[in-house]
Amino acid sequence: MREYLVKTRKVGDCIIVTLPKELVQAEQIEADMFVKITVQKCQKTGLGTKKGGCSLGADDPWRLLE
Repeated sequence: MREYLVKTRKVGDCIIVTLPKELVQAEQIEADMFVKITVQKCQKTGLGTKKGGCSLGADDPWRLLE
């Protein structure tokens, strides 16, 4: 199982989560397909640290999105 840190955005009355391109390609996800997701909230507590065990390693490519 892969883990990704993504950011939500609001569109109208909906909250949208964009899946990373690498995940979509690896899992062969297409439009109008049902997928099962697990959600865990992560909040920044300070520069470069996360609350609730959501910290990213130094070599994690998603660290650049912080």
